[in-house]
Parts: sequence; C-alpha cells; structure tokens
Amino acid sequence: MEEIVRLKEQLGSAFEMKDLGAAKRILSMEISRDRPNRKLFLSQKEFAGKVIRRFGMEKVKIVSTPLATHFKLSGAMSLKSEHEKKYMENVPYSSAVGSLMYLMVCTRPNIAQVISVVSRYLACLGRGHWETIKWIFRYLKGTINAHLEFGGNKILTSYVDSDFGGDLDKRKSLTSYVFILGGCAISWKSTLQSTVALSSTKAEYMAITEAIKEAIWLNAFLGDPIMVFCDNQSVVHLTNDRIFHERTKH
Repeated sequence: MEEIVRLKEQLGSAFEMKDLGAAKRILSMEISRDRPNRKLFLSQKEFAGKVIRRFGMEKVKIVSTPLATHFKLSGAMSLKSEHEKKYMENVPYSSAVGSLMYLMVCTRPNIAQVISVVSRYLACLGRGHWETIKWIFRYLKGTINAHLEFGGNKILTSYVDSDFGGDLDKRKSLTSYVFILGGCAISWKSTLQSTVALSSTKAEYMAITEAIKEAIWLNAFLGDPIMVFCDNQSVVHLTNDRIFHERTKH
C-alpha cells in the first residue's frame, strides 16, 4: 500500500488527477469485490442489457446454448431474392456483431465460438445469418448475469479443442482455447485456422500449437509450468514424441 500511495503522489505531481478510490467500472465493465473471501468479479450486465434493448430483443424467449446444432451457416445463404434483399436492408447485422464481439472480448468467452462463426459473413449475409444473431441475443438474455469470478488457486491451466472442417465454404477448421487462472478465464481464442487440415489430428495439432504459443507468453509472467489439456489421443502421442517428423510442420 505504501508503494501505491507513493505512485499516486508521483502521478499527482505530474498530472491533474483525482483519487476516486477502488475502481468500480472501466470500459463498460463493472468491478465488484468480496474482500473477506479474496474474490473479484468482472461483468457487463448493464452493457449487455443496453445491447439487448438496442436491437429490440428484450421480449424474446431465452435459450440455453449460444449456437444450436441446426444452424449450418455458409456463404451460399447470402441474399438471393428481391424480397430477402429488401428485408435485410434494414437489418443492423454489422452493428450487432460488433456489440456482441465487444462483450466476447471483455467478459464473455462463452460466446467466442459463435462470434467467430457469424463474423465471417459480414460481406455476404443472408436472412439465415440474421436468425443466428437473434439466437445469440436470446442466449445472452438468459445469461445476462454471467460474470468472470477471480479467486481460488493460482494454478494456470489451459483447455484446447478444434472442430474438423467446420467452415462449410473453405473447409477450414476452428482453433479454440481458454486459459484458466484462479478458477476463471483470463485468455481465450476461437478463430479459423489459416490452412486446411486434412485430418482431425492435424486440426487438433494446429490448435494445440496456438495454445502453446499463448502458454509460453503467459509463462513469462508466472514462471510456473502450465498444464495444457487436449482430448485427441493422436495429438497427445504426437506432442510427446520428440523425434522429428518431416510431415509435422507445426
């Protein structure tokens, strides 16, 4: 605390500033604390509510998943008929994706995968893509109280997964990972891979490669070994095999 006070005095001597006490809000994120149990909570309940009302989704029925299995999005679903084009002229698709993306980046890793999917069709959208956006809002309304809860042990772990050829247009696979510290997500990613994988093993291997890159960067702060979990046995054996393989370019 002495160092904090000294730093505040230094900043106050160089800049015009006020000490407003402990932070309660920053960049639309609400910060709350449970000091006796040494926990900190980060949420965007108010911002999420504003987004839901902005797009007129406050009276929709809630759903339990961010993306249902019956949504099979592709570029082939883009505008075809004049009726559909007229309907989509007044649809704020890009604005909705941007608002949802900000939630995902700050406090909502649970919608990272679906945001990765819907953001691919900003230039070739159709009515089916907008129906998917509305489904996300229904999920968001049902989980509006979701938040990040920091506390507990300080062991850093990571979980990695990938689909195989999930992109119906280019047949690329998805890389997804999340890093957990103190029982809470601190880093997450869900994005298409840059190349086409020819097997599920290669898709998972490229995903775990991206996770290991992030683990090396985070390890610079913590200095402790990081456990990375992967559910593909072929990748586990391939990763543990230190012998050089010509075809394993990753």
